[in-house]
Amino acid sequence: MASLNVGNLGEYLREQRRAAQLSLRQLAEAAGVSNPYLSQIERGLRKPSAEVLQQVAKALRISAETLYVRAGILDEREREELETRAVILADPSINERQKNVLLQIYDSFRENGFVPEQDETDETDETPGVDETLKADARKDDNPHS
Repeated sequence: MASLNVGNLGEYLREQRRAAQLSLRQLAEAAGVSNPYLSQIERGLRKPSAEVLQQVAKALRISAETLYVRAGILDEREREELETRAVILADPSINERQKNVLLQIYDSFRENGFVPEQDETDETDETPGVDETLKADARKDDNPHS
């Protein structure tokens, strides 16, 4: 776990609050924290808990994980893993069983140190691509003598 970087967090929170066009008082009220406490966080004088960061993120409609990374509570790689899991779990086009299988595969890749290789496809590769295979299959279907 990284050390807390509350100055950077405070600056970021202030930028996000201003982008959302909220006053300090409005954000404090929406997040359920006191105005002076939120002011101290923005100025880098206080270290907010993960719970407070989650409340502030919800009020700003931003990712709590992003604030955790900014605060040094979570590293970037952990945030990416959580976001990947959240996207899989939130996908309405797949059922629960499919979500569980995808998460198991994802965990397997992470546990085994899978690192995606760079795309090294060569134009001279003899293996037909999906499009070429589909076109060849379609030509076979159109030819009654095959």
